[in-house]
Amino acid sequence: MTAELAPHPTPGQWLAGSRPRTLPAAASPVIAATGLAVFADRFAPVAALLALVVALALQVGVNYANDYSDGIRGTDANRVGPVRLVGSGLARPAAVRRAAFGSFGLAGLAGLGLVLLTGHWWLIAVGVACVLAAWYYTGGRSPYGYRGLGEVSVFVFFGLVAVSGTAYVQVGRVSAATVLTGAWVGALACALLVANNLRDLRGDAATGKRTLATRLGDRNTRLFYAGLVAGAAALVVVVGLLTSVWALLGLAGLAVAVPACRRVLGGAVGPELVAVLKNTGTTELLAALGFALGLVLSRL
Repeated sequence: MTAELAPHPTPGQWLAGSRPRTLPAAASPVIAATGLAVFADRFAPVAALLALVVALALQVGVNYANDYSDGIRGTDANRVGPVRLVGSGLARPAAVRRAAFGSFGLAGLAGLGLVLLTGHWWLIAVGVACVLAAWYYTGGRSPYGYRGLGEVSVFVFFGLVAVSGTAYVQVGRVSAATVLTGAWVGALACALLVANNLRDLRGDAATGKRTLATRLGDRNTRLFYAGLVAGAAALVVVVGLLTSVWALLGLAGLAVAVPACRRVLGGAVGPELVAVLKNTGTTELLAALGFALGLVLSRL
């Protein structure tokens, strides 16, 4: 392909390729953890903002990295849902790879700001682990996302690590309530990935992409999705008992997931699951906002 004929995605296509509907999974842990910091009277706005930049940039980076890796493997050739830049031929693989590493670089700069602000140099190791997990999800010779381990990584990095890290740079410690908050946030982030993989189940099975959904099968994947949402609700209650009853405002956000659970358990497929993805992301964000708002109100 000559330079003149090389594809040049529009800004709108680059935005769509970043998969903005997944961004609640990045913002939610920061919001929930900041609520815990307010409850502990240790809110640090600059640290919270830097943590948010790290989380959002990592999420965009992993989305572009997945687009690149899945695209060059051919597993994105026939997908329902957000635009795939490489798989659809809208962008050269090298350009999408640069976008991924540019996003990782931005996350690294914000992370370095956190290190300089807090003096905790070991956070660099955490950041490196996050970037490696993001890249090797679908990248490298043996991506762990193709072995059914994607949900484990999402639970750890977009749940436990993101919540605990954000709370730590503000509060200076990680409490039981923090870990449990990371668990319920991680469960909802997992639900988002489960809905995505349920939508792509047939295509992934056909191309040999062994996600957890292809291993569990259609019925068990649907039950797993509902179980993650129910488990998140139960953990919000537990954290409320450990902190303040006001934290139960997070359950109002989780109520938004009821229609999504009905669709999933009712056998929704293909385009119908795109709406489930949107609903799940909204649920996670509203649950985090309600949870954090409740903890703020508890201190007034």
